[in-house]
Amino acid sequence: MSTKPGRSKSGGVTLIELVVFIVIVGVAMAGLFAAFNTITAASADPQVRKQVLAIAESLMDEVQLMPFTFCDPDDANAADATGPGIGGGGCATTSEDTAMGPEGVCPGVTCETRYGSPKFDNVSDYNGFSMSSGIQDITNATIAGLSAYSASVTVSQAGLGAAPNAISSSEALRISITVTGPGSVSITLEGYRTRYAPNSLP
Repeated sequence: MSTKPGRSKSGGVTLIELVVFIVIVGVAMAGLFAAFNTITAASADPQVRKQVLAIAESLMDEVQLMPFTFCDPDDANAADATGPGIGGGGCATTSEDTAMGPEGVCPGVTCETRYGSPKFDNVSDYNGFSMSSGIQDITNATIAGLSAYSASVTVSQAGLGAAPNAISSSEALRISITVTGPGSVSITLEGYRTRYAPNSLP
């Protein structure tokens, strides 16, 4: 009995099939990496977002811990005034209800500041305050690593709640703090301060 020699079938892939497979996978991976890079670039750096929030919270604590009195704490009647306004049991010269922002001649040597003398001594003094070239501590020293951040503060009268327990706009202040970090990552934090101790001085 004789057998005819025949061709055996190969179980592998040809070189052409392998090259086509590599090209297809390469194109798919290139598209995937391009999409991943776009998503990563568009998302904020988590560390920057945490730092922006930490700066805003720290500044909010600083502002809210300041007095909110009837008169400027430097006023002669600040400890005894029975209401806002000038005269009639109120302030001698400066009522905090009419003076949003620091007292004194601003800009100038008599203008209250966060850093020097005379210093901010009331919540409303922070209205218009900003740090545009880095975050400074209370001594006006730029904090290392925060030179690319900026912050601004707005303070305005704002009522709270609804009748019969509403707090009038003359007795509450809205504090708005905006902090911006690298990559234009920004956050605005809002809080309130009520006049619960109108004669408490720093």
